Amino acid sequence: MKSWTRRRLLEQGGLAAASLLVRAGWAQTSNAMQMSYARPSAARTLDASKLESFVDPLPLPVLQTPQGRRSSPVHGAVDAPYYAIHIRAIESRLHRDLPPSCLWGYGATSAPVLFEAQSGQGILIDWFNDLPPQHLFTLDPPRDGVAQGPPTRVVTHVHGARVPSISDGYPEDWFVPGNHRLCYYPNRQEAAALWAHDHAMGVNRFNIFAGLMGWYLIRDEVEQGLGLPSGKYELPLLLYDRSFDLQGQLYYPNPPDEGAWAQEFLGDAMVVNGKVRPYHEVEPRKYRLRIANTANSRFFSLSLSNGQSFHMIGSDQGLLAAPVEMTRLVIAPAERADLVVDFSHARGQNIILQSDELELMQFRIGRDAVDDPGQLPASLRPIERIAEEAAARTRFMTLNEFDNDNGMAMVMLLNRKHWMDPVTERVKLDSVEIWSLANLTQDTHPIHLHLVRFQILDRRSFSVDDYLASNALPLRYTGPAMQPAAHEMGWKDVVQCPPGMVTRILIPFQGYAGRYVWHCHILEHEANEMMRPYEIFS
Repeated sequence: MKSWTRRRLLEQGGLAAASLLVRAGWAQTSNAMQMSYARPSAARTLDASKLESFVDPLPLPVLQTPQGRRSSPVHGAVDAPYYAIHIRAIESRLHRDLPPSCLWGYGATSAPVLFEAQSGQGILIDWFNDLPPQHLFTLDPPRDGVAQGPPTRVVTHVHGARVPSISDGYPEDWFVPGNHRLCYYPNRQEAAALWAHDHAMGVNRFNIFAGLMGWYLIRDEVEQGLGLPSGKYELPLLLYDRSFDLQGQLYYPNPPDEGAWAQEFLGDAMVVNGKVRPYHEVEPRKYRLRIANTANSRFFSLSLSNGQSFHMIGSDQGLLAAPVEMTRLVIAPAERADLVVDFSHARGQNIILQSDELELMQFRIGRDAVDDPGQLPASLRPIERIAEEAAARTRFMTLNEFDNDNGMAMVMLLNRKHWMDPVTERVKLDSVEIWSLANLTQDTHPIHLHLVRFQILDRRSFSVDDYLASNALPLRYTGPAMQPAAHEMGWKDVVQCPPGMVTRILIPFQGYAGRYVWHCHILEHEANEMMRPYEIFS
Protein backbone atom coordinates (compact mmCIF):
# COMPACT_ATOMS: atom_id res chain seq x y z
CA MET A 1 0.00 0.00 0.00
CA LYS A 2 1.35 3.38 -1.00
CA SER A 3 2.31 5.78 1.79
CA TRP A 4 1.31 9.35 0.91
CA THR A 5 2.64 11.91 3.43
CA ARG A 6 2.30 9.23 6.10
CA ARG A 7 3.23 9.80 9.69
CA ARG A 8 5.75 7.11 10.60
CA LEU A 9 5.74 5.43 13.98
CA LEU A 10 9.51 5.40 14.21
CA GLU A 11 12.41 5.65 11.78
CA GLN A 12 13.33 2.14 12.90
CA GLY A 13 11.68 -0.38 15.14
CA GLY A 14 8.14 -0.85 13.81
CA LEU A 15 5.46 -2.39 15.96
CA ALA A 16 7.80 -3.77 18.57
CA ALA A 17 8.98 -0.26 19.39
CA ALA A 18 5.42 0.98 19.23
CA SER A 19 4.40 -1.63 21.77
CA LEU A 20 7.13 -0.47 24.14
CA LEU A 21 5.80 3.06 23.86
CA VAL A 22 2.30 1.91 24.75
CA ARG A 23 3.64 0.08 27.78
CA ALA A 24 5.57 3.19 28.79
CA GLY A 25 2.27 5.04 29.06
CA TRP A 26 2.24 7.27 26.01
CA ALA A 27 0.93 6.75 22.53
CA GLN A 28 2.68 6.05 19.28
CA THR A 29 2.89 9.48 17.72
CA SER A 30 4.84 12.56 18.72
CA ASN A 31 6.14 15.59 16.91
CA ALA A 32 9.48 13.89 16.30
CA MET A 33 7.61 11.17 14.41
CA GLN A 34 5.65 13.53 12.18
CA MET A 35 8.41 14.47 9.77
CA SER A 36 6.49 13.27 6.71
CA TYR A 37 3.48 15.56 7.16
CA ALA A 38 2.56 17.93 4.35
CA ARG A 39 3.70 21.40 5.27
CA PRO A 40 2.79 24.77 3.75
CA SER A 41 5.11 26.11 1.06
CA ALA A 42 8.00 28.07 2.55
CA ALA A 43 7.83 30.45 -0.41
CA ARG A 44 4.28 31.43 0.57
CA THR A 45 4.56 31.54 4.36
CA LEU A 46 6.55 33.48 6.88
CA ASP A 47 8.87 31.63 9.24
CA ALA A 48 6.92 31.75 12.49
CA SER A 49 9.88 30.28 14.38
CA LYS A 50 11.55 33.68 13.93
CA LEU A 51 8.82 35.43 15.91
CA GLU A 52 10.10 36.25 19.38
CA SER A 53 8.79 33.86 22.01
CA PHE A 54 6.98 34.77 25.21
CA VAL A 55 6.24 38.43 24.46
CA ASP A 56 2.45 38.21 24.69
CA PRO A 57 0.54 37.40 27.89
CA LEU A 58 -1.64 34.31 27.79
CA PRO A 59 -5.25 35.25 26.98
CA LEU A 60 -7.68 33.76 29.45
CA PRO A 61 -10.93 32.24 28.18
CA VAL A 62 -13.88 34.64 28.14
CA LEU A 63 -16.67 33.37 30.37
CA GLN A 64 -20.08 33.64 28.69
CA THR A 65 -23.09 34.83 30.65
CA PRO A 66 -26.70 33.91 29.85
CA GLN A 67 -29.12 36.50 28.53
CA GLY A 68 -31.88 35.46 30.92
CA ARG A 69 -33.96 32.29 30.59
CA ARG A 70 -36.05 30.92 27.76
CA SER A 71 -38.30 27.99 27.01
CA SER A 72 -38.01 25.87 23.89
CA PRO A 73 -40.97 23.77 22.72
CA VAL A 74 -38.66 22.20 20.12
CA HIS A 75 -36.68 20.63 22.95
CA GLY A 76 -39.54 19.32 25.05
CA ALA A 77 -40.71 22.63 26.51
CA VAL A 78 -37.54 23.02 28.56
CA ASP A 79 -36.92 26.24 30.46
CA ALA A 80 -33.23 27.03 30.85
CA PRO A 81 -30.57 29.75 30.85
CA TYR A 82 -30.27 31.18 27.33
CA TYR A 83 -27.06 32.15 25.53
CA ALA A 84 -26.92 33.93 22.18
CA ILE A 85 -23.62 33.31 20.36
CA HIS A 86 -22.91 35.21 17.16
CA ILE A 87 -20.48 33.45 14.81
CA ARG A 88 -18.77 36.25 12.95
CA ALA A 89 -15.63 37.45 11.20
CA ILE A 90 -13.24 39.24 13.55
CA GLU A 91 -9.72 40.61 13.60
CA SER A 92 -7.26 39.77 16.34
CA ARG A 93 -3.50 40.01 16.74
CA LEU A 94 -2.01 36.57 17.39
CA HIS A 95 1.49 37.90 18.12
CA ARG A 96 2.94 41.27 19.03
CA ASP A 97 4.91 41.45 15.77
CA LEU A 98 2.08 40.35 13.46
CA PRO A 99 -0.66 42.53 12.04
CA PRO A 100 -4.23 41.75 13.10
CA SER A 101 -5.30 38.47 11.51
CA CYS A 102 -8.67 37.89 9.88
CA LEU A 103 -10.37 35.13 11.90
CA TRP A 104 -13.76 33.70 12.69
CA GLY A 105 -14.92 33.46 16.25
CA TYR A 106 -17.61 32.59 18.74
CA GLY A 107 -16.39 35.69 20.60
CA ALA A 108 -14.85 39.07 19.84
CA THR A 109 -11.17 38.05 19.94
CA SER A 110 -8.94 35.03 19.37
CA ALA A 111 -9.26 34.16 23.09
CA PRO A 112 -11.59 31.17 23.42
CA VAL A 113 -15.10 31.56 24.77
CA LEU A 114 -15.92 29.58 27.90
CA PHE A 115 -19.26 28.08 28.92
CA GLU A 116 -19.63 26.79 32.48
CA ALA A 117 -22.54 24.57 33.46
CA GLN A 118 -23.53 22.54 36.48
CA SER A 119 -24.16 18.83 36.02
CA GLY A 120 -27.88 18.16 35.63
CA GLN A 121 -28.72 21.78 34.85
CA GLY A 122 -29.37 22.24 31.14
CA ILE A 123 -28.72 25.34 29.07
CA LEU A 124 -29.89 26.67 25.69
CA ILE A 125 -27.38 28.09 23.21
CA ASP A 126 -28.59 29.95 20.13
CA TRP A 127 -25.90 29.82 17.46
CA PHE A 128 -26.26 32.70 14.97
CA ASN A 129 -24.43 32.56 11.64
CA ASP A 130 -23.34 36.17 11.03
CA LEU A 131 -20.49 35.26 8.68
CA PRO A 132 -19.90 36.95 5.32
CA PRO A 133 -20.63 34.97 2.13
CA GLN A 134 -16.94 34.42 1.27
CA HIS A 135 -14.71 31.97 3.12
CA LEU A 136 -11.23 32.83 4.37
CA PHE A 137 -9.72 29.86 2.53
CA THR A 138 -9.93 28.08 -0.80
CA LEU A 139 -12.45 25.27 -0.39
CA ASP A 140 -12.53 21.81 -1.94
CA PRO A 141 -14.50 20.94 -5.08
CA PRO A 142 -17.93 19.43 -4.31
CA ARG A 143 -17.75 15.77 -3.38
CA ASP A 144 -19.90 13.23 -5.20
CA GLY A 145 -23.06 12.34 -3.34
CA VAL A 146 -22.45 14.72 -0.42
CA ALA A 147 -24.82 17.62 0.14
CA GLN A 148 -23.08 20.92 -0.54
CA GLY A 149 -23.97 24.41 0.51
CA PRO A 150 -22.72 27.99 0.61
CA PRO A 151 -19.03 28.37 1.58
CA THR A 152 -19.75 29.85 5.00
CA ARG A 153 -22.08 27.17 6.32
CA VAL A 154 -21.65 26.19 9.98
CA VAL A 155 -22.99 23.91 12.68
CA THR A 156 -21.56 23.65 16.19
CA HIS A 157 -20.75 20.38 17.95
CA VAL A 158 -20.07 20.38 21.69
CA HIS A 159 -17.51 17.63 21.73
CA GLY A 160 -18.13 15.11 24.50
CA ALA A 161 -21.64 16.30 25.32
CA ARG A 162 -24.47 13.83 25.91
CA VAL A 163 -27.20 15.59 23.93
CA PRO A 164 -30.25 14.79 21.78
CA SER A 165 -29.25 14.30 18.15
CA ILE A 166 -31.06 17.50 17.09
CA SER A 167 -28.51 19.48 19.15
CA ASP A 168 -25.40 17.39 18.47
CA GLY A 169 -24.09 19.26 15.45
CA TYR A 170 -24.67 16.53 12.87
CA PRO A 171 -22.47 17.41 9.86
CA GLU A 172 -25.39 17.79 7.45
CA ASP A 173 -27.37 20.01 9.86
CA TRP A 174 -25.38 23.06 8.75
CA PHE A 175 -27.05 26.43 8.32
CA VAL A 176 -26.13 29.48 6.26
CA PRO A 177 -25.50 33.18 7.03
CA GLY A 178 -28.61 34.93 8.26
CA ASN A 179 -29.93 31.82 10.03
CA HIS A 180 -29.52 30.40 13.53
CA ARG A 181 -29.87 27.11 15.39
CA LEU A 182 -31.17 26.80 18.96
CA CYS A 183 -29.58 23.84 20.76
CA TYR A 184 -30.29 22.31 24.14
CA TYR A 185 -27.50 20.84 26.28
CA PRO A 186 -28.96 18.85 29.23
CA ASN A 187 -25.58 18.38 30.98
CA ARG A 188 -26.71 15.07 32.45
CA GLN A 189 -23.16 13.84 32.89
CA GLU A 190 -20.27 14.00 35.31
CA ALA A 191 -17.90 16.95 35.56
CA ALA A 192 -15.68 17.10 32.46
CA ALA A 193 -13.84 19.46 30.14
CA LEU A 194 -15.69 19.51 26.81
CA TRP A 195 -15.04 21.83 23.89
CA ALA A 196 -17.18 23.40 21.18
CA HIS A 197 -16.14 23.42 17.54
CA ASP A 198 -17.59 23.60 14.07
CA HIS A 199 -18.72 20.37 12.39
CA ALA A 200 -20.24 21.44 9.06
CA MET A 201 -19.90 18.84 6.32
CA GLY A 202 -16.97 19.47 4.00
CA VAL A 203 -15.73 22.67 5.64
CA ASN A 204 -15.22 22.01 9.33
CA ARG A 205 -11.42 21.73 9.04
CA PHE A 206 -11.40 25.22 7.50
CA ASN A 207 -13.89 26.62 10.00
CA ILE A 208 -11.95 25.32 13.00
CA PHE A 209 -8.71 26.56 11.44
CA ALA A 210 -10.35 29.98 11.11
CA GLY A 211 -11.05 29.99 14.85
CA LEU A 212 -14.40 28.33 15.58
CA MET A 213 -13.60 26.59 18.88
CA GLY A 214 -14.17 27.22 22.55
CA TRP A 215 -14.42 25.69 26.03
CA TYR A 216 -17.41 24.01 27.69
CA LEU A 217 -16.79 22.98 31.31
CA ILE A 218 -19.27 20.91 33.33
CA ARG A 219 -18.96 21.02 37.12
CA ASP A 220 -20.41 18.74 39.77
CA GLU A 221 -20.36 18.30 43.55
CA VAL A 222 -17.79 15.51 43.52
CA GLU A 223 -15.24 17.63 41.67
CA GLN A 224 -16.01 20.71 43.74
CA GLY A 225 -15.51 18.75 46.97
CA LEU A 226 -11.93 17.72 46.16
CA GLY A 227 -10.28 21.07 46.85
CA LEU A 228 -8.57 21.20 43.46
CA PRO A 229 -6.97 24.47 42.30
CA SER A 230 -9.73 26.82 41.16
CA GLY A 231 -10.39 30.40 40.17
CA LYS A 232 -7.23 32.02 38.82
CA TYR A 233 -5.35 28.82 39.66
CA GLU A 234 -7.28 26.86 37.03
CA LEU A 235 -6.09 27.54 33.48
CA PRO A 236 -8.04 26.18 30.48
CA LEU A 237 -5.56 25.96 27.57
CA LEU A 238 -6.45 25.31 23.92
CA LEU A 239 -3.33 24.08 22.06
CA TYR A 240 -3.06 24.22 18.27
CA ASP A 241 -0.73 25.12 15.41
CA ARG A 242 -1.09 27.56 12.54
CA SER A 243 0.82 29.02 9.59
CA PHE A 244 0.86 32.60 8.33
CA ASP A 245 1.29 33.97 4.84
CA LEU A 246 3.79 36.70 4.06
CA GLN A 247 1.21 39.33 5.04
CA GLY A 248 0.70 37.76 8.47
CA GLN A 249 -2.69 36.22 7.71
CA LEU A 250 -3.67 32.61 8.39
CA TYR A 251 -2.50 30.30 5.63
CA TYR A 252 -3.95 26.88 4.86
CA PRO A 253 -2.63 25.00 1.79
CA ASN A 254 -5.43 23.82 -0.48
CA PRO A 255 -6.12 23.64 -4.23
CA PRO A 256 -5.63 25.46 -6.46
CA ASP A 257 -2.87 26.85 -4.22
CA GLU A 258 -0.73 23.73 -3.90
CA GLY A 259 -2.26 20.85 -5.85
CA ALA A 260 -3.84 17.97 -3.93
CA TRP A 261 -5.04 19.08 -0.50
CA ALA A 262 -2.87 18.23 2.46
CA GLN A 263 -3.50 14.80 3.92
CA GLU A 264 -2.53 16.30 7.27
CA PHE A 265 -1.51 19.79 8.37
CA LEU A 266 1.48 20.94 10.43
CA GLY A 267 2.01 24.62 11.11
CA ASP A 268 5.13 26.25 12.50
CA ALA A 269 3.34 28.66 14.87
CA MET A 270 2.36 27.08 18.20
CA VAL A 271 -0.72 28.83 19.55
CA VAL A 272 -2.22 28.71 23.04
CA ASN A 273 -5.58 30.39 23.67
CA GLY A 274 -5.16 32.55 20.60
CA LYS A 275 -1.56 33.76 21.01
CA VAL A 276 1.68 32.45 19.51
CA ARG A 277 3.92 31.12 22.30
CA PRO A 278 2.55 33.31 25.12
CA TYR A 279 3.70 33.58 28.73
CA HIS A 280 1.76 33.47 31.99
CA GLU A 281 2.81 34.69 35.42
CA VAL A 282 2.04 32.15 38.14
CA GLU A 283 2.58 31.87 41.87
CA PRO A 284 4.84 29.17 43.34
CA ARG A 285 1.98 26.80 44.14
CA LYS A 286 -0.24 24.18 42.49
CA TYR A 287 -2.16 25.01 39.31
CA ARG A 288 -4.76 23.02 37.44
CA LEU A 289 -4.18 23.01 33.68
CA ARG A 290 -7.20 21.99 31.60
CA ILE A 291 -5.62 21.16 28.24
CA ALA A 292 -7.37 20.41 24.95
CA ASN A 293 -5.56 19.56 21.72
CA THR A 294 -7.59 21.48 19.13
CA ALA A 295 -5.07 21.18 16.29
CA ASN A 296 -6.16 19.86 12.91
CA SER A 297 -3.60 17.04 12.85
CA ARG A 298 -0.77 17.58 15.29
CA PHE A 299 -0.13 15.30 18.26
CA PHE A 300 1.48 17.15 21.17
CA SER A 301 4.07 15.38 23.32
CA LEU A 302 3.82 17.49 26.47
CA SER A 303 6.52 17.97 29.08
CA LEU A 304 7.99 20.74 31.23
CA SER A 305 11.40 22.15 30.32
CA ASN A 306 12.85 21.65 33.81
CA GLY A 307 11.99 17.95 33.69
CA GLN A 308 9.64 18.05 36.66
CA SER A 309 6.68 15.73 36.86
CA PHE A 310 2.99 16.61 36.92
CA HIS A 311 -0.12 14.70 37.89
CA MET A 312 -2.86 13.83 35.44
CA ILE A 313 -6.18 13.82 37.28
CA GLY A 314 -8.66 13.59 34.41
CA SER A 315 -9.10 12.80 30.73
CA ASP A 316 -11.77 13.39 28.09
CA GLN A 317 -14.86 12.54 30.14
CA GLY A 318 -13.80 13.64 33.58
CA LEU A 319 -11.79 12.65 36.60
CA LEU A 320 -9.61 9.57 36.88
CA ALA A 321 -9.93 7.26 39.86
CA ALA A 322 -6.59 8.54 41.21
CA PRO A 323 -3.86 10.95 40.11
CA VAL A 324 -1.21 9.57 37.74
CA GLU A 325 2.29 11.04 38.01
CA MET A 326 3.92 11.64 34.62
CA THR A 327 6.76 13.56 33.01
CA ARG A 328 5.47 13.29 29.43
CA LEU A 329 2.03 13.00 27.88
CA VAL A 330 1.16 12.49 24.22
CA ILE A 331 -2.22 14.03 23.49
CA ALA A 332 -3.97 13.47 20.16
CA PRO A 333 -6.24 15.89 18.32
CA ALA A 334 -9.48 16.41 20.34
CA GLU A 335 -8.19 14.68 23.48
CA ARG A 336 -8.26 16.54 26.77
CA ALA A 337 -5.97 16.27 29.78
CA ASP A 338 -6.61 17.58 33.28
CA LEU A 339 -3.24 18.21 34.93
CA VAL A 340 -2.05 19.50 38.28
CA VAL A 341 1.39 21.13 38.22
CA ASP A 342 3.16 22.21 41.40
CA PHE A 343 5.37 25.27 40.79
CA SER A 344 6.35 25.65 44.46
CA HIS A 345 9.83 24.16 43.92
CA ALA A 346 10.63 26.50 41.02
CA ARG A 347 10.35 29.91 42.67
CA GLY A 348 11.80 32.64 40.48
CA GLN A 349 12.23 30.33 37.48
CA ASN A 350 10.80 30.34 33.99
CA ILE A 351 9.45 26.98 32.86
CA ILE A 352 8.36 26.17 29.32
CA LEU A 353 5.49 23.89 28.43
CA GLN A 354 6.92 22.12 25.41
CA SER A 355 6.19 19.44 22.85
CA ASP A 356 9.47 17.72 22.10
CA GLU A 357 11.58 20.50 20.57
CA LEU A 358 8.65 22.90 20.16
CA GLU A 359 7.95 25.65 22.68
CA LEU A 360 4.25 26.14 23.48
CA MET A 361 4.17 28.67 26.32
CA GLN A 362 6.18 29.92 29.29
CA PHE A 363 5.28 29.98 32.97
CA ARG A 364 6.99 32.74 34.96
CA ILE A 365 7.00 31.67 38.59
CA GLY A 366 7.00 34.34 41.30
CA ARG A 367 9.78 34.52 43.86
CA ASP A 368 7.71 35.04 46.99
CA ALA A 369 6.36 32.04 48.85
CA VAL A 370 2.57 31.79 49.03
CA ASP A 371 0.11 29.79 51.09
CA ASP A 372 -1.21 26.74 49.23
CA PRO A 373 -3.43 24.85 51.65
CA GLY A 374 -4.87 22.36 49.18
CA GLN A 375 -3.40 18.88 48.94
CA LEU A 376 -3.84 16.68 45.89
CA PRO A 377 -6.24 13.89 46.96
CA ALA A 378 -4.99 10.32 46.74
CA SER A 379 -8.31 9.26 45.22
CA LEU A 380 -10.60 11.28 43.00
CA ARG A 381 -13.72 9.49 41.75
CA PRO A 382 -14.67 5.81 41.75
CA ILE A 383 -14.66 4.39 38.22
CA GLU A 384 -16.29 1.02 37.74
CA ARG A 385 -14.59 -0.99 35.03
CA ILE A 386 -17.31 -2.67 32.99
CA ALA A 387 -16.88 -6.39 32.41
CA GLU A 388 -16.54 -7.60 28.84
CA GLU A 389 -19.38 -10.03 29.53
CA ALA A 390 -21.75 -7.05 29.77
CA ALA A 391 -21.41 -6.45 26.02
CA ALA A 392 -24.39 -7.59 23.97
CA ARG A 393 -22.37 -7.48 20.76
CA THR A 394 -18.82 -7.16 19.45
CA ARG A 395 -18.19 -5.39 16.14
CA PHE A 396 -15.02 -5.72 14.09
CA MET A 397 -14.26 -2.38 12.36
CA THR A 398 -11.38 -1.50 10.05
CA LEU A 399 -9.53 1.79 9.54
CA ASN A 400 -8.59 1.91 5.86
CA GLU A 401 -6.76 3.93 3.27
CA PHE A 402 -6.83 3.50 -0.51
CA ASP A 403 -4.79 5.09 -3.28
CA ASN A 404 -6.43 7.35 -5.82
CA ASP A 405 -5.31 7.11 -9.43
CA ASN A 406 -6.01 10.76 -10.21
CA GLY A 407 -3.13 12.27 -8.25
CA MET A 408 -5.40 13.54 -5.49
CA ALA A 409 -5.22 12.56 -1.83
CA MET A 410 -5.77 8.93 -0.95
CA VAL A 411 -9.19 7.93 0.30
CA MET A 412 -9.45 7.15 4.01
CA LEU A 413 -12.46 5.16 5.21
CA LEU A 414 -13.98 3.45 8.21
CA ASN A 415 -14.93 -0.16 7.60
CA ARG A 416 -14.42 0.43 3.85
CA LYS A 417 -17.57 2.57 3.77
CA HIS A 418 -18.10 6.04 2.35
CA TRP A 419 -20.13 8.69 4.16
CA MET A 420 -23.12 8.27 1.86
CA ASP A 421 -23.28 4.47 2.15
CA PRO A 422 -26.24 3.11 4.15
CA VAL A 423 -25.87 3.09 7.92
CA THR A 424 -24.29 -0.19 9.04
CA GLU A 425 -23.95 0.44 12.79
CA ARG A 426 -27.40 0.36 14.44
CA VAL A 427 -27.23 0.09 18.22
CA LYS A 428 -29.93 -0.41 20.83
CA LEU A 429 -30.25 2.35 23.40
CA ASP A 430 -28.83 1.39 26.82
CA SER A 431 -27.00 -1.61 25.40
CA VAL A 432 -23.26 -2.21 25.75
CA GLU A 433 -21.02 -3.11 22.81
CA ILE A 434 -17.35 -3.78 22.16
CA TRP A 435 -15.89 -2.19 19.05
CA SER A 436 -12.63 -3.74 17.84
CA LEU A 437 -10.87 -1.10 15.72
CA ALA A 438 -8.30 -2.75 13.43
CA ASN A 439 -5.94 -0.15 12.01
CA LEU A 440 -4.72 -1.18 8.55
CA THR A 441 -2.98 2.15 7.90
CA GLN A 442 0.38 3.61 8.91
CA ASP A 443 -1.18 6.41 11.01
CA THR A 444 -2.27 6.59 14.60
CA HIS A 445 -5.91 7.63 14.29
CA PRO A 446 -7.73 9.37 17.17
CA ILE A 447 -11.23 7.90 16.86
CA HIS A 448 -14.14 9.84 18.38
CA LEU A 449 -17.71 8.73 18.97
CA HIS A 450 -20.39 11.36 19.43
CA LEU A 451 -22.85 11.18 22.36
CA VAL A 452 -21.20 8.38 24.33
CA ARG A 453 -18.28 7.79 26.65
CA PHE A 454 -16.34 4.53 26.65
CA GLN A 455 -13.55 2.56 28.30
CA ILE A 456 -10.43 1.29 26.55
CA LEU A 457 -10.08 -2.47 26.96
CA ASP A 458 -6.74 -3.25 25.32
CA ARG A 459 -4.55 -3.02 22.21
CA ARG A 460 -2.97 -5.92 20.35
CA SER A 461 -0.68 -6.07 17.32
CA PHE A 462 -1.66 -8.22 14.34
CA SER A 463 -0.40 -9.07 10.87
CA VAL A 464 -1.85 -6.43 8.54
CA ASP A 465 -0.39 -8.18 5.47
CA ASP A 466 -2.07 -11.46 6.33
CA TYR A 467 -5.42 -9.79 6.81
CA LEU A 468 -5.15 -7.78 3.58
CA ALA A 469 -4.25 -10.93 1.67
CA SER A 470 -7.45 -12.67 2.74
CA ASN A 471 -9.77 -9.90 4.00
CA ALA A 472 -11.06 -12.51 6.41
CA LEU A 473 -11.02 -13.31 10.07
CA PRO A 474 -9.53 -14.60 12.31
CA LEU A 475 -6.62 -12.20 12.64
CA ARG A 476 -3.11 -13.49 13.19
CA TYR A 477 -2.01 -11.68 16.31
CA THR A 478 1.70 -10.96 16.64
CA GLY A 479 1.83 -9.94 20.29
CA PRO A 480 -0.06 -10.14 23.57
CA ALA A 481 -2.96 -7.85 24.46
CA MET A 482 -1.70 -4.71 26.21
CA GLN A 483 -3.75 -2.97 28.86
CA PRO A 484 -4.31 0.78 28.56
CA ALA A 485 -1.87 3.00 30.37
CA ALA A 486 -2.88 4.29 33.81
CA HIS A 487 -3.89 7.70 32.45
CA GLU A 488 -6.20 5.99 29.91
CA MET A 489 -8.18 4.07 32.54
CA GLY A 490 -10.87 6.72 32.91
CA TRP A 491 -13.86 7.51 30.70
CA LYS A 492 -12.89 8.54 27.19
CA ASP A 493 -14.51 9.88 24.03
CA VAL A 494 -11.35 9.82 21.86
CA VAL A 495 -9.06 6.81 21.59
CA GLN A 496 -5.65 6.63 19.94
CA CYS A 497 -5.61 3.67 17.54
CA PRO A 498 -2.00 2.81 16.63
CA PRO A 499 -1.13 1.31 13.24
CA GLY A 500 -1.04 -2.45 12.94
CA MET A 501 -3.02 -2.91 16.12
CA VAL A 502 -6.55 -3.76 17.18
CA THR A 503 -7.79 -1.27 19.75
CA ARG A 504 -10.82 -2.48 21.68
CA ILE A 505 -13.25 -0.13 23.39
CA LEU A 506 -16.29 -0.97 25.50
CA ILE A 507 -19.20 1.42 24.95
CA PRO A 508 -22.38 1.86 26.99
CA PHE A 509 -24.79 3.54 24.54
CA GLN A 510 -26.56 5.74 27.05
CA GLY A 511 -28.39 8.96 26.39
CA TYR A 512 -30.74 9.35 23.45
CA ALA A 513 -32.00 7.58 20.37
CA GLY A 514 -31.11 9.18 17.05
CA ARG A 515 -28.41 9.51 14.42
CA TYR A 516 -24.87 10.42 15.44
CA VAL A 517 -21.40 10.04 13.91
CA TRP A 518 -18.05 8.42 14.62
CA HIS A 519 -14.87 9.54 12.91
CA CYS A 520 -11.15 10.12 12.97
CA HIS A 521 -10.42 13.48 14.62
CA ILE A 522 -7.50 14.29 12.37
CA LEU A 523 -9.63 16.83 10.55
CA GLU A 524 -8.02 16.22 7.17
CA HIS A 525 -8.82 12.51 7.47
CA GLU A 526 -12.38 13.20 8.57
CA ALA A 527 -12.83 15.51 5.56
CA ASN A 528 -11.62 12.73 3.26
CA GLU A 529 -14.45 10.37 4.32
CA MET A 530 -13.01 8.89 7.50
CA MET A 531 -16.39 9.55 9.12
CA ARG A 532 -19.54 7.46 9.32
CA PRO A 533 -23.06 7.87 10.73
CA TYR A 534 -24.40 5.45 13.29
CA GLU A 535 -27.91 5.11 14.72
CA ILE A 536 -29.22 4.40 18.20
CA PHE A 537 -32.74 2.98 18.37
CA SER A 538 -34.94 2.58 21.43
